[in-house]
Amino acid sequence: MEASQKVVTRFAPSPTGKAHAGGYRTAMYAWLFTRQQGGEFVLRIEDTDRARNVPEAKDDIFEALKWLGLDHNRMYIQSENLDRHREVLHQFIQQDKAYVSREEAKDGSGVMKDVIRFRNPNKVITFTDLIRGEISIDTSDLGDFVIARNIDDPLYHLVVVIDDHDEGITHVIRAEEHISNTPRHILLHEALGWEIPQYAHLPLVLTEDKKKLSKRKGALAMTDYANLGYLPEAVFNCITMLGWNPADPGSEQEIFSIPELIERFDFNRIQKSGAVFKQEKLDWFNREYIKKLDQRAFWTHGEKWVPQWVYDIDTNYEMLAKIEYLIRDRIAKFSDIKTLFEEGEFDCFFKAPLVKSDMLVWKTDTLENAKLHLAVAKQLLEGVTDWSIEGIKAVLMPYAEQIGRGNVLWPLRVTLSGREKSPDPFEIASIIGKSETLARINTVLK
Repeated sequence: MEASQKVVTRFAPSPTGKAHAGGYRTAMYAWLFTRQQGGEFVLRIEDTDRARNVPEAKDDIFEALKWLGLDHNRMYIQSENLDRHREVLHQFIQQDKAYVSREEAKDGSGVMKDVIRFRNPNKVITFTDLIRGEISIDTSDLGDFVIARNIDDPLYHLVVVIDDHDEGITHVIRAEEHISNTPRHILLHEALGWEIPQYAHLPLVLTEDKKKLSKRKGALAMTDYANLGYLPEAVFNCITMLGWNPADPGSEQEIFSIPELIERFDFNRIQKSGAVFKQEKLDWFNREYIKKLDQRAFWTHGEKWVPQWVYDIDTNYEMLAKIEYLIRDRIAKFSDIKTLFEEGEFDCFFKAPLVKSDMLVWKTDTLENAKLHLAVAKQLLEGVTDWSIEGIKAVLMPYAEQIGRGNVLWPLRVTLSGREKSPDPFEIASIIGKSETLARINTVLK
């Protein structure tokens, strides 16, 4: 590529289903490189496999790219270029660089059909992969490969070469499974007298059991992550680091803004081996990004996951504001808010719980003792002037240490929350307030 030539990359998904992290990592790398180089990012929908196209898949691609912030400079629908593809195919046949071959259909029907085969010069193709270095492949093993089903139905290998040339693609960035296709594409470029783009073949994205990530292996579509309440910046950060480490040598930095990723992108630092995608790692990234949100941004993402009954009770959102930090600490994605409310995790902050007497008893203690400790706790709490976690703890802990922490704090926790698992009683009491805390203790004691 000439130094002055503008970099043009492309993302060329097929609308045969909803794409997952592996496919969109390719888009991210192509986009990062293009933006770094001041070039153009082309979106090409490769929809010529009509039998496998899924109607809603195209809209899913647009939605995912918009959510991730992967804006394109130009867009093409491959099927709209069919006349151009046929023109080049016919030119190939006229120049005797391809020929019609009468062959038996592969479906075993015995029907004879015409296919178009490329006249392979049977030579060694050598190209420099931007990630893997020099690669040489003897194309004689490919034979005269098929480039069209018939005179008017060109296939992938020819079509993609025509589109890459016509759209000015300078860098083809794609998965390593396409390495075996590259010699075919180079032969076709050469036969047409066209400039050959540079190639970069990315390592596969793998599941935790080291299998290729795929929809069949349960990989989520990118739009599924959006619908589950992940932040696009967190997903972008996580996926770009599958096989590439933008951190400085010796640094353990993992959180990078998109401008930082653009600045640091480097093919030389992309690994050659497969990269394992771990859900727990994505959750970690998302938690880190959630922590960075201010209150308004947090609720912009989170408010739709809170059940309506909460808003009916907490009309001024005062309690939600008080427990926001608890919610942040307990979620990996915003849809977890809905799950936590469904499980009753935060019910005690909005309404007094219904407490069963047997839940009050700590291990081998007795109900009588539990009530006794609650009564003492009530007396102590009535005298608290600093109604904060630390203020409440300072008054209750000496008694709890004297009698036994579990014996004193367990019945208080259950009284305030109605649950065996909840925030500690100091935290609950500080949030619901002094009068509500004493009222709940009175109810249980009665």
